[in-house]
Amino acid sequence: MQQGIPTEEEVLQYFTTLSNWGRWGADDQLGTLNLITPEKTRRAVGLVREGVTLSCARTIQFEAAPDAPTPPIHYMVESGEGWASGEKVTTRRNQASVDFFGMVFHGHTITHMDSLAHFFWEGKMYNGRPAHLVSTSLGATVESVEVAKDGIITRGVLVDVPMLRGIDWVERGEGVMPADIEAAERRCGFRVEEGDVLMVRTGQLKRRQQEGPVNPLVVGSTACQAACLPLFHQRGIAMICSDTGNDVMPPQYQRLTNPIHQVGIVAMGLWILDNANLEDLAEACRQRNRWEFMLCIGPLRLFNTTGSPINPIAVF
Repeated sequence: MQQGIPTEEEVLQYFTTLSNWGRWGADDQLGTLNLITPEKTRRAVGLVREGVTLSCARTIQFEAAPDAPTPPIHYMVESGEGWASGEKVTTRRNQASVDFFGMVFHGHTITHMDSLAHFFWEGKMYNGRPAHLVSTSLGATVESVEVAKDGIITRGVLVDVPMLRGIDWVERGEGVMPADIEAAERRCGFRVEEGDVLMVRTGQLKRRQQEGPVNPLVVGSTACQAACLPLFHQRGIAMICSDTGNDVMPPQYQRLTNPIHQVGIVAMGLWILDNANLEDLAEACRQRNRWEFMLCIGPLRLFNTTGSPINPIAVF
């Protein structure tokens, strides 16, 4: 058992001690995105020195896997088959290809962000709204991802836990602790600050690439442990991101299955970025010995949805 893991009773108290309900007003739906001020964005833009851009998203695949039992669907409405050979005979003047795709983006493989409508606790959403405001017929009528339609441009900081610990990856069922984040600050020369996107690499994507996919619901996964929640609140991060689903599996508590999501989203109004690709980013940071950068996130402008697939872009 790892040292420093809070008890379930202590984590349950976080719903009160770490709450941001009412902090930005009774009508607020942005939560911690309020911490990304125009000045924060301006300073993030000032981090750009080289103009080098880097995707932090996984490629969306359309095949089933142990960690993707309901993969995205893709088919061609129209294709280029037959046009080049002259087999198609048509009176149409335009020759084009057209796609359809659909997906369940919440899960363990698609890089996406969760809005504050994604999780509830005791029938409540962030800022005390009743959970029934997210319905099967209407979707997320409040706290939808559309409230982030103007995009997120702020400072990103990377905590590369395997590098810090001298390992290939964090083991499944083991959590990243506040001491790991603090060690990254000392070694890498940054401090997690208000309005940052905190990006935590565990090495799980690297493990998937080397050993193949597994079902995290069966064999487990890693992420920040619930012990990190007070640090998130104290430092005022705008979003937590990792290369996993952002909760340790199997669950470490009886009542709390997903404490980072349950406390983070519902009590803190913390936006969450799941399943990032941090492998290329980690290599770029190591090459530069630089662990801060401008980060650009543009969610799709989706109506009444609880999140969006995204392609976060780090800019050095």
